[in-house]
Amino acid sequence: MFCFLVAPQNSPAQSFDRLERDRMKDILKIVKTEVKKNYYDPEFHGIDLEARFKKAEDRLAQVTSTPQALGVIAQVLVDFDDSHLFFVPPPTTVAVEYGWKMQAIGDKVFVTEVKPGSDADKKGLKRGDQVLSVNGFPPSKRELWKILYTYNAISKKESLKLNVASPGETTPRELDVRSEFKRSPTSINFDTYFKFNFDNYYNEENDKHRFLTTGNITVWKMPSFGDDPAAVDALVGKAKVGGSMILDLRGNPGGIIRTMERLASNIFEKDLTIAELKSRKAKDPMAAKTRGKEAFGGKLVVLVDSNSASCSEIFARLVQLEKRGIVLGDVSAGAVMQSRRFAQEMGNDSIIPFAISISDADVIMSDGKSLEHVGVIPDELILPTPEDMAARRDPVLARAVELLGGKVSPADAALLSKYYWK
Repeated sequence: MFCFLVAPQNSPAQSFDRLERDRMKDILKIVKTEVKKNYYDPEFHGIDLEARFKKAEDRLAQVTSTPQALGVIAQVLVDFDDSHLFFVPPPTTVAVEYGWKMQAIGDKVFVTEVKPGSDADKKGLKRGDQVLSVNGFPPSKRELWKILYTYNAISKKESLKLNVASPGETTPRELDVRSEFKRSPTSINFDTYFKFNFDNYYNEENDKHRFLTTGNITVWKMPSFGDDPAAVDALVGKAKVGGSMILDLRGNPGGIIRTMERLASNIFEKDLTIAELKSRKAKDPMAAKTRGKEAFGGKLVVLVDSNSASCSEIFARLVQLEKRGIVLGDVSAGAVMQSRRFAQEMGNDSIIPFAISISDADVIMSDGKSLEHVGVIPDELILPTPEDMAARRDPVLARAVELLGGKVSPADAALLSKYYWK
């Protein structure tokens, strides 16, 4: 289990006095109250809530910095092992940019992007390098999000010690990669913390829907389900009438349930119950009412990867269960709980905002199973190799086009997934 407190404390210095400690204790009490009142499972998976929070309170009496205190609070919720239950710490005016990105590919973690001119670039970090450890922690698909969450939201680091191995190399190398801290005159809002894998310097260019047409095949790279449901009809309408569609949900973290339901209305030619919701109180199921003749009726291929989460996974699994199309790529994130974010404030003259994301329902698909911690297993598992990543090739999209009777090189296919640095 990844533990926040054992990480090296090389964050920017912050004062931590009795007043700050008492504030952290008050935040912990509020977190406990909200979880006790709103978590979907009234039995808390068998966890002794009183004992768990009492232990955290005792640890708060021992910490010596704000990042450590925030780590204690965060750890309480992380230990539930629930993808949508987490603490959103108070916003700050400090953002960190590490200059590189990593992602789970299969069971391993690889560098997928390096910002030109960053210290990571200067130190020789490359796309396709396997990440063996970060500050001593070996990342895995299941635990990777905790590392991202810690170092971007809880305890930002001035540098990270990496152990990496390049394709074809037998000897790993150690890198001490400096990050870049930037200050803003205003607080960084909550959404910035969790934008696409906690990337504080995410470029909004990556939020745009991207389309590619080859022959009668339309490729739609959908960045998230964050759009207004009313916008979905027009987006689906960009697919060629009578043609085929590749819906690329790789890297799509989910978003608004009604947007996902509207997409289903545009893809399926019958009304559907998408999933039932298991919660404390009865909830209406996720459902879609078809647009009938206005729905897209062509062949469909859906692409997913380890960063496809929530609504992306639910939609991809729906396609499989209804035998509407083929799913290609990597096993998805397995993070599908329905949740609500509870915004909080404390203080009088000086207001400290924070929030708690709390799972209020488990999502049960029509086969009676939840995708939480399981993910969507593609019909055809296709993993880019380290060499593919280094050369910017996309064999997954190339294979999808091939299945629909078209042809595109893996190098050309990769152009649709270009990452934009801010």
